[in-house]
Amino acid sequence: MITRFLWQGMDRNLRLFVLLVLAIGIVLPLLNLLMPPTSALYVPAWALQLIGKYLCFASLALAVDLVWGYCGILTLGHAAFFALGGYCMGMYLMRQIGSRGVYGNPILPDFMVFLNYKELPWFWHGFDHFWFAAPMIVIVPSLLALALGWFAFRSRVTGVYLSIITQAMTFALLLAFFRNDMGLGGNNGMTDFKDILGFSVQADGTRAVLCFASALALAIFLVIAGAVVGSRFGKALTAVRDAESRMRFLGYRVEGYKLFVFVLSAAMAGVAGALYVPQVGIINPSEFSPGNSIEAVLWVAVGGRGTLIGPVIGAFIVNFGKTWLTGALPEVWLFALGAMFIAVTLFLPKGVVGLWSQIRTRGATRKARAPA
Repeated sequence: MITRFLWQGMDRNLRLFVLLVLAIGIVLPLLNLLMPPTSALYVPAWALQLIGKYLCFASLALAVDLVWGYCGILTLGHAAFFALGGYCMGMYLMRQIGSRGVYGNPILPDFMVFLNYKELPWFWHGFDHFWFAAPMIVIVPSLLALALGWFAFRSRVTGVYLSIITQAMTFALLLAFFRNDMGLGGNNGMTDFKDILGFSVQADGTRAVLCFASALALAIFLVIAGAVVGSRFGKALTAVRDAESRMRFLGYRVEGYKLFVFVLSAAMAGVAGALYVPQVGIINPSEFSPGNSIEAVLWVAVGGRGTLIGPVIGAFIVNFGKTWLTGALPEVWLFALGAMFIAVTLFLPKGVVGLWSQIRTRGATRKARAPA
């Protein structure tokens, strides 16, 4: 019944897009595992890893779109939720190393031995079990979003002031996680992962499963987001975005709507970060960089704010361009990123998806006006 409700809450285009995402998550790993390397259909491991990263970034972009596109909250701190989910996964992966580390300590990770830790910090206990780490991936970012949103929304902080607060939050976490006494690896972070759920993170089969898991998570997030924005709650959420003071006058508790969607998007970002870490093999404080949050906003703007599909497309477009330019013309990448943001702001205010909708509308109008 719940599945039927979620599926019926989406329009036809979103349903097809969800199926496309699932197809990517199934077909590409199978081509990597079943096809010989000499085949034209073979997908190399590095390409599979890259697609997996893009899928995680797309989930982050979708989370940003949920709060910015449908609730009007321009968040510049979602990289913090992404990184917190990644750190929770990193803690689990570090505990799986055991005595196979450089120093051979079965309890303490290598960086703790190097920093002369005598015992495992209290907040590390339990992360040697996946059943404990998995809910923490959702709970930790959600609690931070709940605390921040509770005080900000009840104080009626909106607009640029809320954006500054979210950016200040992620910058404060960046500085905190750089400290060695945090017990989370300091500026070097966590790396040299060995296993996940008993399987080597370097194995082709594990990489294939992680790519599929990233696609599955994105598809689930699209279904959830589609159900939320297509429901009565979603209509009220859009009304809060467009006329918050009028909604307050009508008796709606605006803070509750904002808080719910803010916490939901934080949980989505946390899961995306957790899937990202085993695929790239490292997590460090640079993931908290405010620039990462701003870049996520750019993905949404390029694809189309308030469309759900657009942010996913925007994440792939921008990150593919980043991958290509940083290899071919690394010195111009930042200039290209800035030029893209300016161009989208001036010429594509509704993003790529909005442009496509305009083209289809104009085509339909011309056909209607054409003489019989």
